Amino acid sequence: MTDHILVERQGAIQIIRMNRPDKKNALTRAMYAKMSQTLAEGDADPAIRVHVFLGVPGAFSSGNDLADFMVVATGGDGGTEVWDFLMALARVEKPMVSGVDGIAVGIGTTLNLHCDLTFATPRTVFRTPFVDLGLVPEAGSSLLAPRVLGQQAAFALLALGEGFSAERAKATGLIYEMVEEGALEASVLAAAGQIAAKPPQALKIARDLMRGSRDDLVARIGEESEHFRERLKSDEARAALTAFMTRKK
Repeated sequence: MTDHILVERQGAIQIIRMNRPDKKNALTRAMYAKMSQTLAEGDADPAIRVHVFLGVPGAFSSGNDLADFMVVATGGDGGTEVWDFLMALARVEKPMVSGVDGIAVGIGTTLNLHCDLTFATPRTVFRTPFVDLGLVPEAGSSLLAPRVLGQQAAFALLALGEGFSAERAKATGLIYEMVEEGALEASVLAAAGQIAAKPPQALKIARDLMRGSRDDLVARIGEESEHFRERLKSDEARAALTAFMTRKK
């Protein structure tokens, strides 16, 4: 349901809030589609100068809804909503800021690699259990994480599936700042407000220069998606996903 994504505008700031607390903000196809649409609308609106991603207390996102993964793993159609959103992240023209509290799994971690600033609380743990589920990294993380964290920390995060505390995330450059739970949203919005107050054309040029060409990132997301789709239909992934779902039940 799209009401699991709440969109709010505060002046020049567009807030995208994941709001499915009963499922720890596990993302459905409809949620991905709504976020893609919102990013596109915000980029097209000259009144919007910065996008903000927030979750709910204790959960930024627990990752993709595993029920959707199981549909593909058992021969169903996975749809394009996930990949459209990942491509939207790579192509966003305006700055993005995120505020992470608690659970940040899978896309709940890799989304932040696309953000210009990320704030997280001390209780946050970033984790990407792709390989454990018989899958591969997504969202361009196989390209971005080594650039941001360094090769070995990226391997620990994406291949070993180690959990990164907020403290470790800050030390490796995954996040910008660690703030207390009660100050998270205010800190994120204050930073977004600072960004929104900058001369927009100068800021865009500066951001584009720092990010460089998007071509490599877009190509890598496409390459990852091909492997990811193939892996979802593999015996290895099906067994891992089934075992995980059984343990959850």
